[in-house]
Amino acid sequence: MAKEAKVQFICQECGYCSPKWLGKCPDCGGWNTFVEEISSLKPSSTSLDTPSTPIPITQIDSLKLPRLKTGLLELDRVLGGGLVPGSVVLIGGAPGIGKSTLTLQALFNLTKQGLNTLYVSGEESATQIKLRAERLHVEHPRLYLLTETALEHILSSIEKIDVQIVVIDSIQTMFTTALTSAPGSVSQVREVTGKLVRLAKNRNISIFIVGHVTKEGAIAGPRMLEHMVDTVLYFEGEKGHPHRILCAVKNRFGSTNEIGVFEMQEYGLVEVNNPSELFLAERPVNTSGSVIVPILEGSRPILIELQALTSPSFLAMPRRTSIGVDPYRLNLLVAILEKKVGLNLGQQDIFFNVAGGVKIEEPAADLGIVTAIASSFLNKPIPPQWVLLGEVGLTGEVRAITQAEIRLIEAEKMGFKQCIIPQSNLKHLKKTPLPTIGIHKIEKAFEVLF
Repeated sequence: MAKEAKVQFICQECGYCSPKWLGKCPDCGGWNTFVEEISSLKPSSTSLDTPSTPIPITQIDSLKLPRLKTGLLELDRVLGGGLVPGSVVLIGGAPGIGKSTLTLQALFNLTKQGLNTLYVSGEESATQIKLRAERLHVEHPRLYLLTETALEHILSSIEKIDVQIVVIDSIQTMFTTALTSAPGSVSQVREVTGKLVRLAKNRNISIFIVGHVTKEGAIAGPRMLEHMVDTVLYFEGEKGHPHRILCAVKNRFGSTNEIGVFEMQEYGLVEVNNPSELFLAERPVNTSGSVIVPILEGSRPILIELQALTSPSFLAMPRRTSIGVDPYRLNLLVAILEKKVGLNLGQQDIFFNVAGGVKIEEPAADLGIVTAIASSFLNKPIPPQWVLLGEVGLTGEVRAITQAEIRLIEAEKMGFKQCIIPQSNLKHLKKTPLPTIGIHKIEKAFEVLF
């Protein structure tokens, strides 16, 4: 007697299975994330390959394949020097941020190298993609378009055309007939991605997978999707600003600290080779609460502007708002200013912003943060041709930072005349591109600036 299909409720955030519907997922804590799915009980028709034999690692020949250059230097930088053949890259970003534009431009540049490429869209028609391609000037006979959502048909087309690069836009619209659940469900996303990964490894095909993001900014679907692919990229940008930032949160073939900066223009994404110039273009001069800090994004130094605003508070608990900086780090530095410098910030609202939408995680910007807050509180502007570097400890000491020399070279290139750095860094500098002042306490920095 044939068994009936089994009904399960699966969390769309983490993949947790439950025999009944639950309002809150006990695994990830998400609310209203359970969706009913019917699991197929028919046996899988996939045949097992010949089992492999364990081999000592010393007897395995290393295969060094040259990376494929996408023609976009910023994208190649984030990928670790180019696209690795046989790799699977997951790109996430908000709607309209430019994911489809980025992948189309990359495919066009790859086709000019004699490679066959395939753009698979499950959301747009071929006519819509054609209109975008004409606007971006990315038409080429080796760039194929396919509007399909069934994975089996997509795999068949890849076999016929013999492509080397594939773009799947987007993974949430694809489905396989081996499962009865709806497209975009956890089971479908996991199964489709798994088959695409096997295809990439077996055929040495590079695949870009475009993914939707949730309202929190994370890629929609289970977190296991990020574990299955080789590289995870996030394409970000502030509303109302034309520039976009591409960063890697996972990369098996390179660093995750690199970022790429693009500017969205009428004819597509244009690379920004000098991000410092972009972020400082609208910087106010001789204004309190503004300071310039050279930060490192991977191996690239970037000059960014830190802005602080303090105002008397009429609330029982003054507000502490930060954009681009960890709010807990901001509260810690405010406490150091009160304790070690004597600034009375207990009844002040403090608003902090990193201009340009950049997010700072390294502690080298601590000295810039405290001086920007002090500058706004004292209403004394910091000299516009100065840059500041240093990590601030709980006792008010200014600690050394990494790679100070290349930061100073970038500051000197952008026309800055003076720099304040930790005393320990000054001792170990082989050369100083611009005049520097070494300090070991934040009080000394305030004596110099104010």
